[in-house]
Amino acid sequence: MLDYWYDKSYEEFSVRINARLEDNYEEKFLYIQQLENKNRTEVLKEALDYYFSAKLRQKGQVAWEKNQKILEMIGGIALGDENLSEVYKDSMYQGLKEKHDNN
Repeated sequence: MLDYWYDKSYEEFSVRINARLEDNYEEKFLYIQQLENKNRTEVLKEALDYYFSAKLRQKGQVAWEKNQKILEMIGGIALGDENLSEVYKDSMYQGLKEKHDNN
């Protein structure tokens, strides 16, 4: 559940998060909080930043792999059919279609 509230001391909108954690997650949360000597807000913000960065890296890796496949096809260094020179337009079309359909 997210509650939105405005705090004039920060001059920005803040989100209050109420979450229910199972015991094992609560233990992990408290352990990190004590280990880092940080309050709950700081721990949650860092965890969200870490998760967000990991997702961006993951998405970037997928995009890089798709682009690499296209570059291999363009450069003629891809493994494929012996008749690639005859069907390269179809291969390029399929490769570009896969790249853009999954975004």
